[in-house]
Amino acid sequence: MTVITRRDFIKRAGGAAFARAMLGTGHCFGADNAKAETNSPRLTMPTPAQVAWQDCEIGLIYHFDISVAAGSGMWNNAARKTFDPNLYQPAKLDTDQWIEAAKACGARYAVFTATHFDGFMQWQSDAYPYGLKQTTWRDGKGDIVADFVASCRKAGIKPGIYFGVHRNVYQKVWGHYADWGAGRDTDAQKKFNAIAEKQMTELCSRYGPLIEIWFDAGTKTPAEGGPDMLPIFEKYQPDGLFYSSTQRSDHRWIGNEAGYAGYPCWATMPREGKDGPVSHNTPLWKKLLPTGDNDGIVWSPAMVDTTLRNVGAHDWMWSANHDDTVLPVKDLVKMYLESVGRNSNLVLGEVITPDGLVPEGDIKRLAEFGSEFKRRWGKSVAEKSAAGKTLELKLPAAGKIDSVVIMEDIAQGERIQSYTLEGLAGGLWKQLCKGQSIGHKRIECFPAVEISAVRLTVDKCKAEPQIRKLAAFGPGKGDLPSVGGIARILLPQA
Repeated sequence: MTVITRRDFIKRAGGAAFARAMLGTGHCFGADNAKAETNSPRLTMPTPAQVAWQDCEIGLIYHFDISVAAGSGMWNNAARKTFDPNLYQPAKLDTDQWIEAAKACGARYAVFTATHFDGFMQWQSDAYPYGLKQTTWRDGKGDIVADFVASCRKAGIKPGIYFGVHRNVYQKVWGHYADWGAGRDTDAQKKFNAIAEKQMTELCSRYGPLIEIWFDAGTKTPAEGGPDMLPIFEKYQPDGLFYSSTQRSDHRWIGNEAGYAGYPCWATMPREGKDGPVSHNTPLWKKLLPTGDNDGIVWSPAMVDTTLRNVGAHDWMWSANHDDTVLPVKDLVKMYLESVGRNSNLVLGEVITPDGLVPEGDIKRLAEFGSEFKRRWGKSVAEKSAAGKTLELKLPAAGKIDSVVIMEDIAQGERIQSYTLEGLAGGLWKQLCKGQSIGHKRIECFPAVEISAVRLTVDKCKAEPQIRKLAAFGPGKGDLPSVGGIARILLPQA
């Protein structure tokens, strides 16, 4: 896997979080406690939008821009360069075809890069003269954001929009500020802030409910010399996710682009002071991105984002002759276990060709991945839900299983802090594994064992456990990827 550099870390970072903190109403015995705790600890709660996002589990983010249409060949569109708008001529562009890729892998939401680093606007905007209005493609009337959202809704996929404001080559903005980063608190910055707010209003007000607005590398706040984005979002997208600024970050980046979360992986993060910022760039958050903070007061669950074309490459944008860099199914399954199976969302980056299509080989591989995890975890041998510290799940008959899915009802907070999973064999309970965080979902994998029942015992918790699902799964063909133990943590280089 590619090591993420400091520059990449800063690019992906930026953001804060907010959440509602409420008091827990139950008591729970800790592993070494002889009696119930006398004080109920505070439980941090998610918003309904955050619960819905975590339920989505898998998302796709589609990267396309005039740089790809123009055939620039610059890796991931990193050049400080603009293009003749008439070079934007994707002859076969079909957003319905794009969404086939999301459906194929079982993704429940999708995000499109409305504008990337060069600032070319792929919707109808008068913010400045560099976008689809200025191209002869579709007689200057194209709106890819509208097409994308419509295709998502048709397919039952929740749409989101990526909006880049930390780089805008057309406006000479780099690192969030005008004059290539040197123009904070200048007239040029004020002009750009007004433009960015206009763009934000257009994107948030025109296309109906969105699952999220995704600011790559975040957006600066007015206090930091940036545009005033949050009030616009809250006005037009009250049920969406904001990602992110030092005012609010409804989910967090995991700290790498290699496709895995740490373990344990809590959905909560700390706040620096009562009203202080929570940001990916602060020392406090940086060290906790992979695992979260069990005592955190900010609900900001993890997002594990990586590229589908990731074998000897790391392509967010299309590159020629990279069809053989698509991840194999076994690697995608491992990423699923180390992200969704560790209380995180998995977001896969999908490229669009200069003609405007998802490569057919990519769709085929995503379909193979979707089929594989549905085969393994689509239908359980047995499952149930309940409240309480101990939950026994009887199988219809004694048989082999090699994985168990555990889910908390996160709408009531993350309550479980540690647990033991056992199997009943020959009249005796035998330990299968032990763990810490569960949250939205934990997938425990182990060598296939023949048992007649599964028992979950919560060893330590903040309040009465609310188990949304305890499910046992029989072994499929081939071995599951080895994902035991604590994940390696990929942090930025010094």
